[in-house]
Amino acid sequence: MKKGVLTVTLNEMQEKSAGLTHELAMLSRVEAVKCYQCGKCTAGCPAAEFMDIMPNQVMRLVQQGLVEEALNSKAIWICATCETCSCRCPRNVDITHVMETLRIMAKHKGIITEKDIDKFHNVFLQSVKNHGRVYEVGLIVGRNLTTGKLFRDVQYGVPYLAKHKVHLLPESIKAKNEVQAIFERAAQLAERDFKEAENK
Repeated sequence: MKKGVLTVTLNEMQEKSAGLTHELAMLSRVEAVKCYQCGKCTAGCPAAEFMDIMPNQVMRLVQQGLVEEALNSKAIWICATCETCSCRCPRNVDITHVMETLRIMAKHKGIITEKDIDKFHNVFLQSVKNHGRVYEVGLIVGRNLTTGKLFRDVQYGVPYLAKHKVHLLPESIKAKNEVQAIFERAAQLAERDFKEAENK
């Protein structure tokens, strides 16, 4: 070994990620070991070209017990959860659910490699929670404010406003309280699942 160069073995990396690997298995309930790396998920993924590592590579990291590396990838944030990968998988591995679970785990642990995507996600969900549906103008304004890109895509919104395709003021559904209750229950269940996964 060269002087001053630190080498880390695969076993050491796996030991470091052991808790995370167990947590992912508990939360996702997906048997990642069934994946035999045929690559059909990556071949069909419409977002693959924008990812730092491919969907099958994310699955390989999970198989190898290198969940920390998967959590630090940009791929889990780029994933559009379109489920093309899961539909194409000849082994019926729910890759989409693994990606989504990794994203939830990363957010829970404060590992956010694509901050603008996370901010958009937060604004979108808050819009649905507040109004029971998406408030388009509020979504764009909220995204621009949180990302610091105040005038991004404004030119596309003006024609829609002029044609009354979108409304300046939000419209709420009648069952807004029921939607808010769903959000609260989902948050409670997520917290419960994390505690159970961490304690087992």
